Amino acid sequence: MSQIQVQDKQGVKIITINRPEKRNALSLEMYTCMTEHLIEGESDNAIYAFLIKGQSNVFTAGNDVADFLTASHLDEQHPAFRFLFTLLDLTKPIVAAVTGAAIGIGTTLLLHCDLVYASRSAKFQLPFINLSLVPEAGSSLLLPQLMGLQQASELLLLGESFDVQKAKSLNIINDVISDEDIFEHALAKAIKLASQPPQALQATRVLLRPNKELVRQQMKMELNEFGIRLKSDEAKIRFQAFLNNSNIIND
Repeated sequence: MSQIQVQDKQGVKIITINRPEKRNALSLEMYTCMTEHLIEGESDNAIYAFLIKGQSNVFTAGNDVADFLTASHLDEQHPAFRFLFTLLDLTKPIVAAVTGAAIGIGTTLLLHCDLVYASRSAKFQLPFINLSLVPEAGSSLLLPQLMGLQQASELLLLGESFDVQKAKSLNIINDVISDEDIFEHALAKAIKLASQPPQALQATRVLLRPNKELVRQQMKMELNEFGIRLKSDEAKIRFQAFLNNSNIIND
């Protein structure tokens, strides 16, 4: 069964991360697959919105670290970063349904979504510092804009996990929905978006993002520093500890 499942419903392209045995950790192949489906949906005149979701007990635990480290070169064409830049360039709105763990990119990708709903069991974490890395997805710019410097610093410099109520108070999510109703609720919102006048919808979405090119510049700066940090001895020690089942994540 595919680790990325896709279904079109009432003008919505539903992208489901489906690797529960690995807590939906994202491999390079999964990133490539999601990017392709986003690009296809962006150019499909029958698609007006996207919904990204995981399993009932997990959104995504972040990168498949062992697979991520196999990439020989880190640039904008690296599957993970190509996925992020694709999110940035979409004109059609994105809804996310977050359940269980949303770690690393599982949280930062939400900053590029238009509507985000999370179940009561959702847990978030930005553990880049724990792995001796730096933020990605423009989060070093977007988070301070969203919640202020001090709150963003707490999330990025300590790398601690936080619950759904804190995510709502920090404006990362729109609302908290019961575990039983989360997917139905998020889909209903995506279908509602898809029913809006599409040209006005997309134009409004663009107007809501006047700093898009500034975000792109920040993403490129993050990518450059991320590559430097990834090669450091400090990061190598941290990654080895992680692969040896250390409590670097969710500590």
